[in-house]
Amino acid sequence: MTQELRAAIEAICGAAVESIERFPGGDISGASAVRLADGRKFVVKTGPVVSVEAGMLLAMETASTPSPRVIGCRDDVMVIEHLVARGGFGDAWDSLAEALHGLRELTSDTYGWHEDYALRHVQVENAPADSWSRFWAERRLACHVPHLEISLGRRVETLAGALDALIPANPDASFVHGDLWGGNVLASGNRITGLIDPCACWGDREVDAASLTVFDHPPESFFAALDLEGGWRERQPVYRLWMWLLHVRLFGDSYRPAVERELDELGF
Repeated sequence: MTQELRAAIEAICGAAVESIERFPGGDISGASAVRLADGRKFVVKTGPVVSVEAGMLLAMETASTPSPRVIGCRDDVMVIEHLVARGGFGDAWDSLAEALHGLRELTSDTYGWHEDYALRHVQVENAPADSWSRFWAERRLACHVPHLEISLGRRVETLAGALDALIPANPDASFVHGDLWGGNVLASGNRITGLIDPCACWGDREVDAASLTVFDHPPESFFAALDLEGGWRERQPVYRLWMWLLHVRLFGDSYRPAVERELDELGF
């Protein structure tokens, strides 16, 4: 731990740092557990966009959805509440559905976010748009085309150009976590203790439902509890595609078959 990091943590928390230990995993959003000399324990994250994440977490704090409280942020260092997590969330799907309903309490008149974000070297464009289909086409699909192999990029570009016919232009705009998969869901027993690492925007709540099918396998009861709009299953590949495109850019062509599978399912 550098002296600068220690100083920032101590300035935010008002106590000396006793120890800091990096959590395992976290390929994109690495975090560390910090124990202070007064016995308190927090989580610290560093990087050029932690202030943007702090703003997203602060928004989540105003909903009934469990999420870590922001302790403070300065000098590219963010300190947040350390939440209890014991095991996976395989018994907590009902609680997770409740948590997602909580995010619907947060609404907006537009789509997007007031700041861009980033996942490592990949810029996440959030410039607001008055149409959801245009936001998703431009900020979540077409923006990746210059970074893809030519033939794959053309398929994505063609899909983006046809998106008005595939997803709604003006669904209710609520808080979308944006990177919701098992690793970003903390649970203890059958209760969710917190949703972490948002990559948020104002948009269609179906995005988070689709994200949870990328690496996880929600039961039908979970989707029933969400009470999604008719046709939601047909729209899931459009929203999953964003996650797969990110993985191609972050981790390489081993994720290309997943992108192609979603495009095939959509007929592009």
